[in-house]
Order: sequence, then structure tokens, then C-alpha cells
Amino acid sequence: MLCHLGLREVENRVLFDFVFLFFSFFFQAQQDRNDNQILRAENETLKNENFQLQAALRNASCPNCGSPAVMGEMGFDEQQLRLENARLREELDRYYCMTPRFSSRTIGGGPHHPLMPPSLDLDISIYSRHFPDQMATGNGHNMVPVVPMLPHQEPFPDNGLLLEEEKSLAIELATSSVNELVKMCQSGSPLWIRDSENGKEVLNVEEHARMFPWAMNLKQNNDSSGFKTEATRDTDVVIMNSITLIESFLDCSKWMDLFPSMVSRAKTLQVITTDASGQPINGSLQLVFAELQYLSPLVPSREAHFLRYCQQSPDQERTWFIVDFPVDSFHDILQYQPSLPRYRRRPSGCIIQDMPNGYSSVTWVEHAEIDQEKTVHQTFSHFVQSGMAFGAPRWLALLKRQCERIASLMARNITDLGVMHSTDARKNMMNLSQRMFRTFCVNISTSGGQLWTALSDNPEDTVRITTRKVTEPQPGQPNGLILSAVSTTFLPFPDYQVFNLLRDEGRRSQLEVLSNGNSLQKIDHIANGSDPGNCISLLRINVASNSAQPMELMLQESCTDKSGSVVVYSTMDVDAIKLAMQGKDPSFIPILPSGFVIVPVELASENNNATGNKSGCLLTIGLQVLASPDPTAKLSLPSVNAINNHLSNTIRQIMAALGSTAAATTCADNNGGSGSSSGVDHGTATTADGPSQ
Repeated sequence: MLCHLGLREVENRVLFDFVFLFFSFFFQAQQDRNDNQILRAENETLKNENFQLQAALRNASCPNCGSPAVMGEMGFDEQQLRLENARLREELDRYYCMTPRFSSRTIGGGPHHPLMPPSLDLDISIYSRHFPDQMATGNGHNMVPVVPMLPHQEPFPDNGLLLEEEKSLAIELATSSVNELVKMCQSGSPLWIRDSENGKEVLNVEEHARMFPWAMNLKQNNDSSGFKTEATRDTDVVIMNSITLIESFLDCSKWMDLFPSMVSRAKTLQVITTDASGQPINGSLQLVFAELQYLSPLVPSREAHFLRYCQQSPDQERTWFIVDFPVDSFHDILQYQPSLPRYRRRPSGCIIQDMPNGYSSVTWVEHAEIDQEKTVHQTFSHFVQSGMAFGAPRWLALLKRQCERIASLMARNITDLGVMHSTDARKNMMNLSQRMFRTFCVNISTSGGQLWTALSDNPEDTVRITTRKVTEPQPGQPNGLILSAVSTTFLPFPDYQVFNLLRDEGRRSQLEVLSNGNSLQKIDHIANGSDPGNCISLLRINVASNSAQPMELMLQESCTDKSGSVVVYSTMDVDAIKLAMQGKDPSFIPILPSGFVIVPVELASENNNATGNKSGCLLTIGLQVLASPDPTAKLSLPSVNAINNHLSNTIRQIMAALGSTAAATTCADNNGGSGSSSGVDHGTATTADGPSQ
């Protein structure tokens, strides 16, 4: 009995201690919440006072004449305001240190670190590469963990080289793949049939499997669960001879230059065979790694190892075949990034036929299988399924435009060079613009495993941000924390109308959010294509006369074709441009480009009773800025909100400008204006097993 009473007493004591601890924690938490509310209110009061002081500094005027005061003329009053501002900052820091438990909801999740580096207060200006260095000295309050920086990765996965016993099989498959490519380029029905709903040409998958029952295809078909087939073809004429084209396809560096917005990374991992003279032309077989991108973080990039084979036609001397076929059909030790969709490049490529005057006729077939589990954002799903993102029409449109650019680059009989006094200066500016264009394309995509953070949980939200740190000196890139922000919006306007607005420096500078009150003046112009929209412009930023900002220049490149349009620009130092014009190497010039990507689309009507599709375009805005020269700096929540608001205001003003001038712009474009046609079928073909457009 005594033992029983002892146990009951212990149980009662434990229960009492538990109840006591529970109510202690409850009252402590309640007290903490009350303290946090009080501190939050005091914090907001201090912020309002701080903003009022900053507004007083900006709006200060001379008491005698009423004109805006210039720095250095405010004397004692300015000094007192600065001291008061510093005191308020110290007060804010003290309150931050007193509330380590208080933290607002962070974007993207992740733990709150009380000892993070200082936050950033961003002043977004489309004409500025640098933000004012207004670094808070707090402990990281309201920090936004955008995404962790990626660990160092090998630039090219060179695993999976072919063994000697596998090379003979690869050569046999190369011959079979050439035959398949030729038949897919030249055959009509029943291999290619017309979709009854949209009239586009689609691949008959069952007929394809019957026509090409080789071991490679059989193995892939038996392991195709979860994969979707994509197949497109197109034909066009480009201004480049066949030999130069072949050499560019067999040299990965030149291949990337031909498709700067499509191929983000590429490398020849292994040369398996060459021609009889040892030159990598006829009979060349290479193992290649490539990463294909689309200019949006909402569309995952695609990695692939494949074999590339080049063969001259035995029947026609001036005809060449370039075919890519998958190496994983008989080689199973390849590794891919798990964040990217599994991508199988089925026999794809082009037939190149020489034409007079240095032109070539190119027929392109693109055939692949893509993992359906890695979905594309709903904004681009319709566009990707149509084959316009990675299909033959886009490959061929980019090739045609880039061949025109290369022809302009190599031109020597130019009579009017403008402010560029030599062809070398002109070539330097074009190379600098090419680097700017390529930098923009890579840094607004998911290339290289770049991770992006959404600003909300809303699945319809398209705003994505990311940061990258440049800690070691790199040529052509500033050191520090670089911020990238991208947003995509559907506009109910033709793509060429949007392109003409954004590429015109005069009309674009009228948009307050894109001009910051400054105007642009064209200094020089380089045409690099048959379309007037394909050009490079050197612009001067005309700042206000009372501004302390030094004069800067802007380099802009605009390009358009039937797959879409791009406008890229970046501010440049005057001295750097002068050195480039003097023939000096421009690779040292730091570039942080921003720009716009416009693609024509047709969206299905949301009204089930309505007939037809809704035509327009998708506008992607890409912004890059040097957020801080300190690579350890972190973005604050107000900074992210400022970025989001800037993107929203940009879209709003662009739509307002398009709406107010829609009739006049459409009339001008119909009378011979430049730009690509919207909603026109240029031979696009999609697969029969995919959703129809």
C-alpha cells in the first residue's frame, strides 16, 4: 500500500510540473507576441520618419531662388539630417537585435539565420548597372533565402566514352540513322499526316515504328513509359555555303555561335572516326554533349549525349547529311542532372544542299522523346507542345538569322562606317554585342542547373528570381552579388507590334519605368540582317542636366525571325566603348544585360462556347543587375518586393502604350513594317500522340 501511495505521489508531482511548465511557456509566448507587436509598431514609426527625412533630402530647394539644391550647398541642415538618419539606423539595428525570435514569412522557405550579412535596399533603374550602396548594418532581418548557390560542378560530364568494341556498332547505327533522316525529310503521307483540327503536319508514330524497326528504336520503344514524342520538320534557304555549315556543326564552339539562344553548352567528348585525310568532314563521327535551353526559367533545359555523324551524299556531290542519334541506345553509363527532364535525341538533323551565290537549302528534322514528369509551366506548355520551343522551325529560323549576322560580320565593302572608323572597330562592336546577347540568354534560363525561386505559391505566378556570386575576377563580368529576375506575360497584341515598340529607343524611353526620366539618342547603327529589326545600336543616355550621374552609353541588339524576337541591351562606360572602337579586345568590358523575349502564340479560348483561338504573344522580361559589390550580401524582403513591383509596372506601362497606339502601329506594320508574322504556320509539325494546338 505504501509503495502504491508513493507511485501516486510521484505521478501527481510529474503532472503538476508538466502543467506548470505548460502555463509558463504559454504566458511567455503571449508576452513575446505582445513585445513583438510593440516593437513592430515602433519599427514602422522609425521607418516612416526615415522615409520623410530621405524625401526632405531629395526635395530640398534653395531658399533664395527655389531651384533644386545641389550636393554641397545644404551645409548645416544636410549634416543634421544625415546625423538623424544615422541615429535612426542605429535604433532600427537595436530593435532588430532585441527581437531575434520575430521573423516575417520568408519566400521560398528555409531557416532564418540571425547572423546573415547585411541586406540590400535596391533602387531599380534600367539604365544603371550599379545600385546605391545603402547597406543596412543589421543582423539579417527579413532576409530572403533566394536559392543556395550551386556547388562547383564539372562543366561537361565526360563520362561514358565509347569503348573500342562499341565503335563498330556506332558506325553501323550512323549509317542507319542517315537513312532514317533522309526518309523523314523526303517522305510525305502516311509518315507525315495533317492534323484535322489545326491543319499542321504531324508525325504518324505507328508508321514511323513500322518503317524503322531497328534495334535502337525497338529498345527505346520498349522503355518509353513516361516519355512524350516530339517531332517537327521544316525547310528554308540560308546565306552560307555547305562546307562552312558542315564545319560549324562539327566544331562545338562554332555550333554554339550559330545558336547562341538555343545551345547553352556543348563539347565534343570523343572523335570516333574522321575522313580519309584525317579532317573531321566526310565520314566524321563524334560523341557530343550538349545542353539545349529556352529563354525562360519556366521551361527546363535539356541535356543530351549523342553521336553526330557527317556524310556526303554518294549520289549528289553538293549534298551533305548531318545526323544526331542517341548513344544511350547501346551505352548505359551516362549520368544526367536529376533536376532536368530525361531527354532522348532520336535520329535528328538536316540535309544541306549547295545553291548558287553561297546559299544553301536546309531541310531539318527534329525528333526526340522527353520525360513528361518534368512538366513545363502552364504559361509555356502550349508553346512547347507545338514544337516552337525546341523543334525544327526554331532551329532553322535561328540558323537563317545567324547566317545573315555572320555575313554582315564578315563584310568588308562597307562605305559608311559611322562613328566606327574601321571595319575592325565594327567587328569588335558586333563581337561585344554577341557576347552580351549570349550572356543574357544563358542567365535567364535554367542552363547549368541554375535554380530559380518563385515569389508566391500561386501556380499562375511567373516571376522568378535568382542570385549568383562572382567572387573571383572574371573577364567581362563584375565582381559581387548579381541578381536576375524574370517574368512572362501573355499580351493580346501581335508579336511584331510589341517588338517594334521595345526595340525603338525613342518609344521605349517614353515609358517612365524603363527610362527613369532619361532619353536615348542613337549614335550609330549596324544592320546585321535582311529584316530592319535585326540590328545593333549604340545609344547615348541623356541624363538630366542637374544629375550627378556620369554619361553612359547603351549597347542594344534586336533580332527577329518567324520563331520570335529578342531585344537585349546593357549600359557601357564611354571609355570602354572607345577602346573597343580603337580595335582593342572588348572581352574585358563588364556586361550585365537585360532585355525582352517575344514569341507569337495562339491560346485556346477559355469559353467553351467560343470558336477559334486567342492570338497574341508571350512577353518575357529579363532583368540583371549588380546588387552589391559584396558577394556575401543577401536580398531583403523589401528589395524583392521592389523587384516584383518594377516588373509589374513594366508590364502595365507596355500594355498601356500598346493599347493607345494599336491602330496606328498595326497600320504602319501592314504597310511594310518589320517584324515576324504572328500566328502563321511555317511548316511546323508536331507529333500525333501529343495534344493538338
